[in-house]
Amino acid sequence: MIRQSAILLVCLAALSTSAAKGSQQAGEDQAKPLSTRIVAYQIDARLNPANKTLDATETLTYRNLTGQPQQTFPFHLYLNAFQPQSTFMTEVRRGGTRGTGPQQGWDPKHYGAIEIRSFAVDGMGDLTRQLQFIQPDDHNPDDHTVTQVTLPKPIAPNADVTFRITFHDQLPEVVERTGYKRDFFMVGQWFPKVGVWWHGAWNCHQFHATSEFFADFGTFDVKVTVPRNYLTGAAGDLVSQEDNSDGTKTLRYQSADVHDFSWTASPEFTDVEDSWGGAAGTVKIHVLMSPGHVKYAERYIACVKGTLEMFQRWYGVYPYDRITVVDPPEGGNDAGGMEYPTLITGGSSWYLPWGVKGIELVTEHEFGHQYWYGMVATNEFEEAWLDEGINSYTEANVMDALYGKGKSILDLWGATWDDASEQRISYLSEPDTDPLTHFAYNFMDSGAYGGVTYGKTATVLLTLEGIVGQDTMRNAMHTYFERYKFTHPTGTDFLKTIEDVSGQDLSWYFSQAVSGTNILDYEVSGIRSDRADWYAKNLPPEKKGQTLYRDDVVVHRKGDFVFPTVTEVRFDNGETVRERWDGRDRWVRYEYMKKAQIVSAEVDPDHTVRLDRDFFNNSQRAQADSHASHKIATYWMFVTQFADQLVAWLI
Repeated sequence: MIRQSAILLVCLAALSTSAAKGSQQAGEDQAKPLSTRIVAYQIDARLNPANKTLDATETLTYRNLTGQPQQTFPFHLYLNAFQPQSTFMTEVRRGGTRGTGPQQGWDPKHYGAIEIRSFAVDGMGDLTRQLQFIQPDDHNPDDHTVTQVTLPKPIAPNADVTFRITFHDQLPEVVERTGYKRDFFMVGQWFPKVGVWWHGAWNCHQFHATSEFFADFGTFDVKVTVPRNYLTGAAGDLVSQEDNSDGTKTLRYQSADVHDFSWTASPEFTDVEDSWGGAAGTVKIHVLMSPGHVKYAERYIACVKGTLEMFQRWYGVYPYDRITVVDPPEGGNDAGGMEYPTLITGGSSWYLPWGVKGIELVTEHEFGHQYWYGMVATNEFEEAWLDEGINSYTEANVMDALYGKGKSILDLWGATWDDASEQRISYLSEPDTDPLTHFAYNFMDSGAYGGVTYGKTATVLLTLEGIVGQDTMRNAMHTYFERYKFTHPTGTDFLKTIEDVSGQDLSWYFSQAVSGTNILDYEVSGIRSDRADWYAKNLPPEKKGQTLYRDDVVVHRKGDFVFPTVTEVRFDNGETVRERWDGRDRWVRYEYMKKAQIVSAEVDPDHTVRLDRDFFNNSQRAQADSHASHKIATYWMFVTQFADQLVAWLI
């Protein structure tokens, strides 16, 4: 993901001003922090490429801003998910995963682990033996993705506590966006990370197959030691580099007002650099390209620049001075499509024609997370729709703006397809399994999680544009970002912001679309034009514009989603009538006495209700139209050609 700009660099040296006055960070400055800095991490890591391992020391200074004494602290150990008996693997086996990890059988190459070798607290000594694994979500004793420690004495409100940790990572062959592929390393979710005190309790969920992350804002000062011939990229500013006598080099990165840190390394990267001038200053763009993919660097850069521009114009300023895009190598695709603060991973292949916007789609999506995951920072375990879903919605609009409405994903050989339609298709695959508000790991399976969290949320918000207006919706998104950036808002905060900006009570919509599993489906179930004098003997011939007809149209609500509808009725004299219905009953009949016959009737003639499950039953004509069958045949030709090409590209 790609979203933070130049103000951050001004703050980078101030890595200890707010949350870490006890840590020894270099180059403090007096710039005002963008966030409430609760954590300050100092990590010194050494990569062993041969063994695919990493050894590190971590100093974490935590400022207790909870308002009460704290004695027990939980920590995420995410890499421990990649073990046969973990909760993650159990869920993968049961319901699948978004990635390409081990689903059919266990392969030791996918094993991953974080081993804490020592754990001490300043002023309290070595507490390594006090660590214990906990399983707050499912009580699986074999899951070791969360550990906690109880200190000998509590930490007072507004006081700091400093943890000193030594740990060892075993990286898996790339799975779920982290690990290695040959000599490529994507190091994400790799260090012990403290939980979040949220709503009066510790929030530190286990690693699940269908959830991501949640952490507090703060500062990072990270040293990475790698072989001297490796090129690295990281979610921070490179502030120093030193060659070592053993053929390695140590690079130091700093970052502030973020809640995570990741990095990548490979001897085969090509670093393509560029920059973009934003409202907060110059944003440096680094694109780390893998062998065979360098020809796509400009596509990445163009997409990053375009997305930066649209997000700044519509939603808010990108406040960091950098964005790094990592292009995974062949075979390392499961490292692609991931977001970290100021660093994202993309995805390309040996052949991707310009008309297929795969590179752009992934790049825009992951950059968008810089706003909703990176800066707004909602709880992805519990309300995944606030990140992935909102991001999918803004993605559809940004892709349209950058690449053309109706063709933002595909524009090749006369076939076109857009992102908004793709989101709707995703939603239709799982339309009623779960509400948006389910915890990420409580969905029926990974397909339901994806279809609802991504596709349905995007479709719900695109439909909402038709209710409140696109300009109002865009203003609401801007207000939400500005109101809640660098905080941890909830779904209630988001929905209330939309109501505040629109001036409308939208509870009727949110209760069905967000909290419910209601299906929206309206159809024109029948149209009829009957001569008013049908009963007369010796009926005169029908004459257009002279014969009187009793016309009627029946609109039927097939689903359980109650939605106000507009139906457009067209007559053969050129007249058009629009009827509005609150949709509360199961059906409504519109009747007319006219010297004209009905030609057609269509529900949602402006095509704004994207939640409607079946567009094909939205309209009906009095007489069969050969153009309709031709249109369906064209759609079918597109689908089959697209499927054939997709298979060819994947192979």
